[in-house]
Amino acid sequence: MDYLRRIIDDELDDLFPHVPAIAIDGPKAVGKTTTAEQRVAGLLRLDARANRTAVAADPDLVRVRARPLLIDEWQKVPEVWDVVRRVADEEATGGQFLLTGSAAPAVGATAHSGAGRIGRLRMRPMTLSERGLGKPTVSLRTLLTGTRPPVEGQCDLRLADYTDEVLASGFPGLRGLTPRALRFQLDSYLHNAVDRDVPEQGLAVRKPEAMLAWLRAYAAATATTASYSRLLDAATPGQSDKPARSTSIAYRDVLTQLWLLDPVPAWAPTGHPLTRLGQAPKHHLADPALAARLLGADRTSLLDGDGAPIGPQAGTLLGHLFESLVTLCVRVPAQAADATIGHLRTRNGDHEIDLVLVRDDGRALAIEVKLNATIEDRDTTHLHWLTDQVGDTLLDTIVINTGPHAYRRPDGIAVVPLGLLAP
Repeated sequence: MDYLRRIIDDELDDLFPHVPAIAIDGPKAVGKTTTAEQRVAGLLRLDARANRTAVAADPDLVRVRARPLLIDEWQKVPEVWDVVRRVADEEATGGQFLLTGSAAPAVGATAHSGAGRIGRLRMRPMTLSERGLGKPTVSLRTLLTGTRPPVEGQCDLRLADYTDEVLASGFPGLRGLTPRALRFQLDSYLHNAVDRDVPEQGLAVRKPEAMLAWLRAYAAATATTASYSRLLDAATPGQSDKPARSTSIAYRDVLTQLWLLDPVPAWAPTGHPLTRLGQAPKHHLADPALAARLLGADRTSLLDGDGAPIGPQAGTLLGHLFESLVTLCVRVPAQAADATIGHLRTRNGDHEIDLVLVRDDGRALAIEVKLNATIEDRDTTHLHWLTDQVGDTLLDTIVINTGPHAYRRPDGIAVVPLGLLAP
């Protein structure tokens, strides 16, 4: 089967020839190994017992393997990290090692962070453009230049199509499955994470169903800033003797180590008098399909408006899951364009910006997400407010929606259907 090129390939093209080692982080089944295999001469799989036993006994064995060398599931023998770091110190030639891992090793498992020797890239599920849907015409990288270019294009995707893509998953191996097979695989993915991957990270889970209940609560809080105590309450309804808040934090930490949680941090602009800003992250799972499956959502229920998200942000479950899909489709090309991502919400909730992409110079692209096919003035209120607050700090203002056309409004705000968003 021909390899399906990913956005992260552009980053690897730019970086790997000049950097001795790069670690590709991301959840299981996201495609890390397949992508890395395209550019190596040697492969060492540490999820194979024989390889793991030999390398654990003598981590320096990685030195004699053919390079460029892919070390898959490197966290199974974390000592190889320090060997790769030492090789990078001794020989700074680019393109020597790729390391892939579906879990972060425990703190202290490696002697050195690898800073300055081993670069790190996050790999996420496929965006709509990577899935080959439509013909994207609006480049996120160009929007980040601040030139406020014209935007145009026609999109054939409609609300039902976006709903289907929320449910279909961006994990490459799950694309094209029958509905029942997809549900089965998503259920298996979640149960394997709780039953096997979490204990491997050192967290003993006496009641796996309790962690799954917490994950369902987290899924119901998708694209909100619900507190972790509220998540724990939602996961244990009617229980008077609730677990300690530390339980919720332990769940959060281990699932983050497995790259299953992918929250968007709060943005705090520097050099501007914005005050009363919230600090809580917005909750997102690695793939919105996981959230939909945890909640038992299907095409009919989502389009009918069923399901009530928990958290301070209003909206339908479909609206929150669509925002999670947009967030995935934005943060992947944003990383490739060297931009970080955040969100903004005032403490009392009177102003909120769904996504803020920030360049190295601090200038930002503000994005609102709307499930609507048409955009009205009321949909741009918060973008105008932010423009008044930070002025020239803003590179551009965008509304991503489900409509048929990309265009600029008379006030300069760009309206971009998600299906037209290109890297």
